[in-house]
Order: sequence, then structure tokens, then C-alpha cells
Amino acid sequence: MKKEKKDRFGVLRNSLYAAKIITKASPVMLPGYTLSIFGYFFFDRYLKNVIFLDKMLGVITDGGTFETFMKTLIIFCIVGIGAQFLDCFGDYLSASENKKVYKLLNEQIFRKACSVDVECYENPKFYDNYKRATDVINNDMTLEFSWCLSNMVAFIVVGGSLASYICSVDPKILFFLIGMVPYVLLESFRNKLEYKKDKEMTPNNRKKDYVQRVVFLKDFSKDMRTSGIYNVMKTRFERAVTRNCEIIKNYGWKTAIIDVFGGFFSEILPIAGTLIYGVYGFINGTVSVAQFAVLISAITSLKAMIENIGRDLSEIQRVSLYFGNLRTFFDYKNRQTNGSKKAEELKSVEFRNVTFTYPGAKKPSLKNVSLRVDAKETIAIVGKNGAGKSTFVKLLLRFYDPDEGEIFYNGVNIKEYDMESLRKRVGTVFQNYKVFALSVNENVLCRECENDDDRAHAEYALKKSGVFGKISTLENGADTVLTREFDDKGAGLSGGEQQKVAAARMFAHPFDLAVLDEPSSALDPIAEYRMYESLIDETKNKMVIYISHRLSSAVLSDRIYVFENGTVAEYGSHAQLMEKNGVYAEMFTMQASNYKDGEEEADV
Repeated sequence: MKKEKKDRFGVLRNSLYAAKIITKASPVMLPGYTLSIFGYFFFDRYLKNVIFLDKMLGVITDGGTFETFMKTLIIFCIVGIGAQFLDCFGDYLSASENKKVYKLLNEQIFRKACSVDVECYENPKFYDNYKRATDVINNDMTLEFSWCLSNMVAFIVVGGSLASYICSVDPKILFFLIGMVPYVLLESFRNKLEYKKDKEMTPNNRKKDYVQRVVFLKDFSKDMRTSGIYNVMKTRFERAVTRNCEIIKNYGWKTAIIDVFGGFFSEILPIAGTLIYGVYGFINGTVSVAQFAVLISAITSLKAMIENIGRDLSEIQRVSLYFGNLRTFFDYKNRQTNGSKKAEELKSVEFRNVTFTYPGAKKPSLKNVSLRVDAKETIAIVGKNGAGKSTFVKLLLRFYDPDEGEIFYNGVNIKEYDMESLRKRVGTVFQNYKVFALSVNENVLCRECENDDDRAHAEYALKKSGVFGKISTLENGADTVLTREFDDKGAGLSGGEQQKVAAARMFAHPFDLAVLDEPSSALDPIAEYRMYESLIDETKNKMVIYISHRLSSAVLSDRIYVFENGTVAEYGSHAQLMEKNGVYAEMFTMQASNYKDGEEEADV
């Protein structure tokens, strides 16, 4: 009982939430739809099928004049034209106002997706909920909700008019519509099953959508053609489809039974009952031919109205569940709290006994890490893959918060700072760099390129990263769109060139701290050397943190921290660590021998 009450209030809350969102984006959408639907159905179901029919049959059976017939017909045509105009007005709202709702919801979803904790992107449940939330937009549920709600309001008014007419002739006929109540309840149950079915299919749909997306992406095209991974992906796709078919089959027989019983209560009982009762009254002389015809038309229209109300009510119930997912998504509270303090000029960064474990991981990625970097210092964090180097950067930028210990910015815990102001003080070049299907200038500036000053600024950054020579050879220079996904004249850059474009973003923005996470992973040794020259020149008098498993940058650093299994295994200058002959010395010697072997092979 409590669950049913909770469900009812949940549907009501979600429906009010949906109406609030729609009204905020378009104040005229709901009232406009209601007026449009009311005008059309008041004419079609009440005036045409009952009032006009009654008048016409009255003229025929009571010996009315042709003049009376024509007057009635003219009035009917005028009202019909007005109803048709309102119907066209509803079509206009569908084409225009719904776009405003679509735009607002997309903006809100994008904004929320960019503000949630980074750990959400490693949580399958979050992705499932995100998928169901976006179903509101992808499946036009705002339009569906608006029509259903407007239909219900219009149908109740028009249905009331039909019921009043039937009562004026013989109220006992309304008894045959009692069967519509079970129909409404069955439709409500049916939509709950549909929602459960969709919910069970969501993980499979995400897997299916992933395969469909990957098959068409350039980044995966080479591996698809040169390995057997296509067959694996195809199997995943087929398995997801098969599981969805099983789910549909499981729910299919239930909905089929509901449809059979619903058809009995909504079609057979009211129409057959009315016909039997009407024929009986006609035979006994209590109902005239005209009344019989009008009553059948009225009861058919009223039945359709109640049927539509039941269908719309259950549809609103179903759609409201998706708006509930949307509300849950928007109401998600970040585990990380944003501070209010604005980050000032950087003087020091300190990790103090920091331990961190990724959600769902069995062992920590960082364990009791402590280190301090002061202004104008350059440090290198080196180690094998999986040693915790990139985790260090994620904690510094507050993508995550440590489980234990504290991180300080100018002696103040970074949790007290506003995240945006903190991150603006940091220039970053990530190992997993990304370029977007935008112009080179927009990729570098991270905003629209509006004038010549912006272009000059982007050019400076591109020169610093060492890729301007390549960009200048493109047909439209730095205004060329990267990738050919949306532009036939777009440019397809190599991995190293793309990394240089990503690195140019750091040169294009002011920063106090440069965090370089494998900034040259896609570069050849010469390009790597030139980039480091630019980085050294650009980061004079700034704090620099190199994150790398290559040790070429480590030699340039004031201090080197060697990470191993999430801990600081050793630290010191290059000379000190080589003298210590520990982990760093072993790594450096091995890399040096690889370069030497490469040189010897090249001389052969």
C-alpha cells in the first residue's frame, strides 16, 4: 500500500517537474497545445458527431426547411475552419516551441555532464542513468508529455459535454462505460511493464550503441581491418541484441494478455452494451431513430475519449518515470565539494601523506605519498606504467580527492579553493590528449577565434609547440577543421601533430604551474627535444612538474621523484640518484642502452 502511494506521488512529482521544465523553456507550449487539441476535438467529437448530427436528423425527421439546413451547415463549416486553424497551430508548436525545450534540456544535460565528479565516468550505473536521462530528449518525450497532458485536459472537457448530452437522453447508458475503468488500470500496468522492459534493456543498448559508434570512427578503423577485433565486437553486438530479444519476449506475452482484456473492456463491452440497450429502447418505442443514431455516435465518441484519457494517463505515467531519471541525474550531488577561496599566485604545492584508491579498485594507486614543490622549481615524477604518476596529477587537479592525507596550495588545503580558479592556475598537457572536430585555432584557444589578435595568439602557441609549420601548409591554415567528420576539407593530422596541437593549448593560456603528463609520448626524439626547448623557455620562473616514464626530461629537473607501486621509492637530483645506484639508475641505464643500440643499428 505504501509503495503504491509512493508511486502515485512519484508520478505526480515527476509530472509537475516535466511541466515546469517545459514551461520554463516555452511558456506557450502547454496552453497552446491544450487550446489546439480542445478546439479540434470539441468540433470533431461533440459538434460534428453529436450536435450537428442531431440538428440534421431533426431537420429530416421533423420536416425542417432547407433554409434551416443551410444555416446550420454554414455555421458548421465556419466552426470547422476555426478548428482546422487551431489544429495547424498545434503543428506549428510541434515544429517550433518543442525545439526550445530540446535546446534548453540539452544545454542543462551538457552542463551537468561536465560538472559531475570525474569518477562518475568510471561508474556503469551512472552511465545507465545518464542514458535513461537522455532518452527524454532522444525519444521526444517532452513533446509526448505535452500532447498527452493537453489531450487529457481537452478530453475531460469535451467528454464532459458528451456525458451531459447522453444524460439528457438516458443517463443509464453511461453504465456501459464502467468497463473503461479496468481498461485504464490495465493500461497503467502495461506502461509500468514497458518501463521495466526499457530499463532492463538499457545496459544492452549501451553496448550495442558502443559497437555501432566504434565501427564508424576513424580512430578504430585500422585495428578493425588489421586484427580479429571486428569479430569480437560483432559478437558483443549480437549478444546484446539477443539479450534484448529475450527481454522483449519475456514481457511480450504479459502485454499481449493485457491487450486482450483491455480490448474487451474498451471495445466490446461499451459498444455492444449500448447497441443492445438502444435497440431494446427503439423496439419498445422509448427511443426514436434520430435519438438512437445520435446516442450511438455520442457513446462511441465518449468511449474513444475515455480510452484516450486512459491511454494518455498511463503514457504520462510512463514518461514521468523517464523524467524521474532526468531529475535524478540533475539532482546528483557531487561527492567533491567546491571551495569558495580564489586561487592566488602559486608559491608552493605539497602532498602530505596522501593515499588514494580508485572506486572499485582493490589496492591503492598512491600510498602515503609526501612531496613539496616551491615556486620556480622543476621536478620530475618518473616510474613504470601503473606506478601512480597520472593519479598524482588527477589529485592535484581535484579530479579526485585523496582518501587519506592532504594536498596544499600555498599552504592551504586545495579543498578550500574554487576548482575553476585553481585549475586556471595550472597549464596541462596530458598523455591522453584529445583534439576536437573544430578549427585548429579553436582547439588551441579553447574558444571561438573572433579576430586577428586571437589568430596571432594561437599562431604563437602553435609555433611554441612546434606544429605551426605543418598547420601553415593546410588549405585554410589554422582555420582548418581537424578531422573530416563534418568537413570534406578538414585535416587529418598524425598522432604526433595532434599532440603538438594539444600542447599548444598550454602555451596559449597563462599559468603558474605547468603539469606535463607524458607530453611527448607521440613524438619522435627530435620533435621531443624541440618541444622541451620550448617548454624550458616558456616555463622560466614557473613551477613545472614533469610526469614521464621517459627520463630525458628528468635530467633537466631540480629534483626527481621515483614512483613505484604507488609510493615514492626514492628522490633527489639526477646526479644524486645515479650515485645512489637504485631504481632510477637502473631505469636510466636501460633507456640509455636502448638509445645507444638504436644509434649503432642506424650506423650499420
